[in-house]
Amino acid sequence: MTTSSSQASGDLPRHVAIIMDGNNRWAKSRQLKPQEGHSRGAEVAREIVAACVDLSIPYLTLFAFSSENWLRPQSEVRALMALFLTVLRRDEITQLHAMGVRVRFIGNRSSFSSALQKGMDEVERRTEDNRKTTVFVAVDYGGRWDISQAVSSLVAELPPGTEIAGAITPETLHRYTSLAEAPDPDLCIRTGGERRLSNFLLWQLAYTELYFCDTYWPDFNKAELQLALEDYARRQRRFGGQSACEQPENNEVLADA
Repeated sequence: MTTSSSQASGDLPRHVAIIMDGNNRWAKSRQLKPQEGHSRGAEVAREIVAACVDLSIPYLTLFAFSSENWLRPQSEVRALMALFLTVLRRDEITQLHAMGVRVRFIGNRSSFSSALQKGMDEVERRTEDNRKTTVFVAVDYGGRWDISQAVSSLVAELPPGTEIAGAITPETLHRYTSLAEAPDPDLCIRTGGERRLSNFLLWQLAYTELYFCDTYWPDFNKAELQLALEDYARRQRRFGGQSACEQPENNEVLADA
């Protein structure tokens, strides 16, 4: 994959988050079963992880299974759980490990089977010393859950008699969120044509650049990722302030004084 001149100058995001949407609609458009769309989506996820490693993007977060996905038909949920277990056990984890990828799972693991939880723990232990790219896989994850569990964890650790109003600040609360060890995402990509966050990383995406594309996730590829990165490189990130090119010259300030 070629790199644009603007990206070569250091405009690549440090952290990319992706809402991998469109597996079901991709399968339906081809008269396939939903699980075939999810299976192809898992292959694409591996390809995009490899692309991020090649680009030296330090952090990638993938929205694999939301808290609301439990409401899908049981047959589809069972197929997804079987796919997760297969992915955890097959050779691609070995491939990711060989590429220097560190894998972390974020979300509420308690609803998953003991086999899945054991598989997640093993993958995290196996890859914990890798430093090329850290991939966070969000499973049974919701942004509101993330914030509420952060508040609960913070309050539980406060000494008795602590004034809660003063103890809970954005800075202290952030340390208890699921992605506390990583910088907030610079870029969030959503595939599949929808233009919403769907309860994904609500705390962390406060100043993130959003990129929406119509491509279903199973059709997303390195070229599509390149388009998103080039779009990001053209943006000016202000974080509520002025960009450098908008700062007034000294004589303009004096003239207005």
